[in-house]
Amino acid sequence: MTARITIPYEAIGEFCRKWCIVEFALFGSVLREDFGPDSDVDVLVDFAPEAGRTLFDLVRMEDELRVLFGREVDLVTKRSIQTSRNYLRRKAILDAAEVVYAA
Repeated sequence: MTARITIPYEAIGEFCRKWCIVEFALFGSVLREDFGPDSDVDVLVDFAPEAGRTLFDLVRMEDELRVLFGREVDLVTKRSIQTSRNYLRRKAILDAAEVVYAA
């Protein structure tokens, strides 16, 4: 893992079990040298098939992650990236993502 911040693995595991997340990954500047004090943390999650999540759930999850990391968080679902019509964005995110938790 090349993250530029401390990863609270145990807390992330609890978070993932609570929200039925089967894969939790980081991507973006948190993995690069341009990560700075004002950078947010980009998070990519993949839910279990039975996990029916709403937009309100995603907002609550972002709030929890903001507290966990102590900075702003940009949360996206793996499904939304995989189905994106923007090939370059899709490829960049999926190629760069580093898995932190997998069930």
